[in-house]
Amino acid sequence: MLAIRIDRHGGPEVLTVADVPEAAPGPGEVRVRHHAVGLNFIDVYQRTGLYPMKLPATLGLEAAGVVDAVGEGVTRLKLGDRVAYNGTQGAYTEANVVKADRAVRLPEAVSFDTAAAALLKGMTAEFLVRRIWPVSAGDWVLVHAAAGGVGSILVPWLAHLGIRVIAVAGTAEKAQSAKANGAEEALVYGTDDLPERVKAITGGVKCRVVYDSVGKDTLENSVACVARRGLVVSYGNASGAAGPLAPSKLQQAGSAFLTRPTLFDYIADTQSLDDSAAALFDVISRGVVTAPIGQRFPLDQVRAAHEALEGRRTTGSTVLIPPGA
Repeated sequence: MLAIRIDRHGGPEVLTVADVPEAAPGPGEVRVRHHAVGLNFIDVYQRTGLYPMKLPATLGLEAAGVVDAVGEGVTRLKLGDRVAYNGTQGAYTEANVVKADRAVRLPEAVSFDTAAAALLKGMTAEFLVRRIWPVSAGDWVLVHAAAGGVGSILVPWLAHLGIRVIAVAGTAEKAQSAKANGAEEALVYGTDDLPERVKAITGGVKCRVVYDSVGKDTLENSVACVARRGLVVSYGNASGAAGPLAPSKLQQAGSAFLTRPTLFDYIADTQSLDDSAAALFDVISRGVVTAPIGQRFPLDQVRAAHEALEGRRTTGSTVLIPPGA
């Protein structure tokens, strides 16, 4: 069985194609035969060592496919079920064994490609929209990397709720894509002075929430764009890990708040997982969000996929296609 492995941390060159034996599911587990595998920035963070992991390892945390083997005691799923999962290591393979209570059934309206593209990113968008901080129709928010995988789901979901989105993207083309996706205003890194433009757009009020997945290059500007007693959500490291921030900066920003969440704390139990997936599949099924797939790569060309993601040459989500899928 084809798998993508690393035995050391580093650049895309450490990704190697290997032939590994298929594992059988144990008690409480199922094996999922993959039709599509998701590519996420967390894969890059693990590959580089920003998020340390035990080596050697098979990368990947998200995939969608069909249950082709069921372990003892499993009643939640059965052979032939269409499922998706995230948060289980080893998705860069043709098949993976996962705990049955960490996989979710797919509605017929959601394809394997869409599920692999959207589950981790879409659940991230779900907790950002619905659970991390109260936002109401008419509130201004700022979304960094608005044309990226999470951003392309987050922007239309917020806009659907009547929340006024200022999108920020790396190019004018991506900024316009975010605007077409529901953002009220769209700015470009390196071209627009973010704090000044945000003040002008909002009439000096600034943004109730700033959703920042970029990290090192943007955190200080994010704090400068947040409203009094608003929240900066630093949830990614696309430009590298954000540096230290003095608490006095939050005071100066108007008694602002800063949080560094991770999705897995918001889907830690099965009920939370199912609720998050149901909310995501609902907005996909109703066409509120589309989880656009900007690019597809064969699984054995994952190096090129990582290079494109790190080089900010992707739009929307990227999926990896296993052999024969």
